[in-house]
Amino acid sequence: MQPAFGDWLGANLAARAALTTALEESGGDIRAAFAPRRLFGDYLQEQVAGVLTTGPGSGPGLASVRGEVVRLLPEPRRGVLLGDGRAIEADMVVLATGNMAPQTPECPDPWLYDSRFFVPDPWSADAFEALSPGDPVLLIGAGLTMVDIALKLAAAGGGPMLAISRRGLSPQVHVAGGSWAPFLEDALPASPRRLARLVRAQVEAARTQGVPWQRVFDAARPAVPAVWRAWTTPQKRQFLRHLRTRWDVHRHRMAPRIGAALDALIGGGRLEISAARVRSYRWATQDGADRVEVTLAKRGGGERRFSAAAVINCTGPRRDLGRLATPLLADLRERGLATPDVLGLGLETENGALLDAVRRPSDWLFALGTLTCPSWWEITAVPEINVQIDNLVGELAQAGVPRPSHRLLSPEDFLDLGAGI
Repeated sequence: MQPAFGDWLGANLAARAALTTALEESGGDIRAAFAPRRLFGDYLQEQVAGVLTTGPGSGPGLASVRGEVVRLLPEPRRGVLLGDGRAIEADMVVLATGNMAPQTPECPDPWLYDSRFFVPDPWSADAFEALSPGDPVLLIGAGLTMVDIALKLAAAGGGPMLAISRRGLSPQVHVAGGSWAPFLEDALPASPRRLARLVRAQVEAARTQGVPWQRVFDAARPAVPAVWRAWTTPQKRQFLRHLRTRWDVHRHRMAPRIGAALDALIGGGRLEISAARVRSYRWATQDGADRVEVTLAKRGGGERRFSAAAVINCTGPRRDLGRLATPLLADLRERGLATPDVLGLGLETENGALLDAVRRPSDWLFALGTLTCPSWWEITAVPEINVQIDNLVGELAQAGVPRPSHRLLSPEDFLDLGAGI
């Protein structure tokens, strides 16, 4: 039995030493601490290493194969084909791809995408090789990706940064302490507008009792799958258009130390966050250096110009898989084995099984995590994904049993996630 991450942190002296600031922020509560991502990576590597099998005759277990899956094997065979030509036979295939690279944002001057000015994926190893200390940059997007990239560039001696988004909102800061009772489940079914009013009322009630508004959003978290499943497609579209950004900046928060670092960048004039959209790009030369001159349309009216050495795509992970040309996903679409959803959030699934072109659940193709957002909306954090994994393990253990006898994952399965982000 693998230890939970919190237990692993508690037993790992080196990890606890790296948690000093996080524990101070959480009042000593390790369950509420913002642990560095590096520690979670170390934890995962250690757990995986403990179950890996290598060499012939090593028995059942987890085998690691390095390669890119480009398509499924031709029917009636089941399994995958790698880019180097190797075929791996399998009774079942689970897509656990994690986050996709960012989607290229709409651009009025598409020449930019083929120039050295544009950074399509800020997480690629060579994303900032062309930048010099002091270079000004434009960041498209103002969410958590922008926060990470702005702090990274600042630490490397980067120049002035301008981050833009439709509303100019940035993530809020997490605050520990206090508690708030669940409240959303009792209000269902309800429209996005009604639930937004309810959340605001709960935030105000919490404020009068000295409870941080963060606890209200934490209390709402376990009910999110039930809310999403209860909405019609037009209601989901209404939420995505009008409320998604405000939900995201309050729900997916920054550690206090990250918020303080971001405030220091803004207060020191190194970073500006603005509600605006790109109107045009123009190649220009400034003081002997090549630049892209960006004309911005400000929210509420008016224009401004910004001269950048790079335009960095910080829009976050891609969700719309209907046009994505990744070989495996393209193969699944073309063969009618997977169906991108109409809202552009991922793939249609039922109890983790991919739905084909006529919406029949597969008995051997499954998905986890962000790919299944159309079913559950928020399925990006570890607790929610763990619920999925537990259910899928039970599903796989019943291989060969007629599907109607299987237990379906329901919104109620997410109700004991607890607090946190």
